[in-house]
Amino acid sequence: MKKRGGYDPYLLLGVLFLMGMGVVMVYSASSMVAMKRFGSDTYFFNRQVVNALVAILVLICCRHVPYSFYRILAYPIIVIAFLSLLALYLPHVGHSVGGAKRWLKVFGMSFQPSEFARLGLIIYLAYSMSKKQERIKAFSIGFAPHAIVLGCFTTLIVMEPDLGMAAMITLLVWIMLFVGGVRLSYLFAAVMGMVPLAYHVLKHVEYARLRVLSFLDPWQHQSDAAYQLVHSLMAFGSGGIFGAGIGKGHQKLFYLPEPHTDFIFSVAGEELGLVGVCFITGLYFIILWRGFLIAMKAGDLFATFLATGLTASLGLQACVNAWVALGLLPTTGLTLPFVSYGGTSLVMCAAMIGILMNISARQAAEGGKQPIG
Repeated sequence: MKKRGGYDPYLLLGVLFLMGMGVVMVYSASSMVAMKRFGSDTYFFNRQVVNALVAILVLICCRHVPYSFYRILAYPIIVIAFLSLLALYLPHVGHSVGGAKRWLKVFGMSFQPSEFARLGLIIYLAYSMSKKQERIKAFSIGFAPHAIVLGCFTTLIVMEPDLGMAAMITLLVWIMLFVGGVRLSYLFAAVMGMVPLAYHVLKHVEYARLRVLSFLDPWQHQSDAAYQLVHSLMAFGSGGIFGAGIGKGHQKLFYLPEPHTDFIFSVAGEELGLVGVCFITGLYFIILWRGFLIAMKAGDLFATFLATGLTASLGLQACVNAWVALGLLPTTGLTLPFVSYGGTSLVMCAAMIGILMNISARQAAEGGKQPIG
């Protein structure tokens, strides 16, 4: 396929297809909930359309901002990201939903700082590792500073509490440090050091322990902790090969809580069947393939690390959400990129795709060739 205007067509079409499917599935999954709560079946649908349009504008803007610009702003971005997490704990600024303080409410608009923090960490690590590459093997240069920054961020995120996002960010940083050349002995020692911490969390944090127990034996806890998971599995089971048809699913009808956010993949499984699930999964594989190809062919280390982090972040989020819906992981609360309802996640994911496109186009321009591919 010929590339026009420097936009990678595979990335662009993959994202647009996912956004389009997301808008349709959000309406299908949320119409009954929206009617009951707000008296309008299009409440979430209308908002998601606006979210998608804003995300497309952000993608276009990030596509045309030179990726080298983020190298200059790496430290300001990471500081702003950290301060935004701290702001959650200021009176009348942090906004609680469902007992978790994960949102900033400014001028009537809600924003999830942990999503921006994830992007900020990727940019910071890409810059830091590319700058320190000659001494990346040294503990005090390649591992300790990055581990301290990660610890500061994850502590604030765990306090929200949002263990799912904290765990995903930790794994993302581990992957980036591995790709960056940090000694494996340090990375594996860090994993071993987290084992007692995980044990402490499971022992003293009630909701985390219940999530693990419900994951291990969902049918034993189907009336309480595993309620979402059981109905998610029932949705996939009833979908069959071709699904019940868009709008004809039953688990979204007040059986599956918040079906338009964390468990929208389950609704897709019931209404679109195995064929629809495979199509959605294939779109994510295309995005990951292009992202890692861009990373491998990038012309400098900063671009390589940045593209790797962005691609890994999107891939991890998609995998975790899908695996949770299929009962392969404990419930985390992470959304499905480009598909689930929500503005912050959608816009941040679109920004990541825009940056990937810029890396592809900029490196191709410097080499006097077509965009990467």
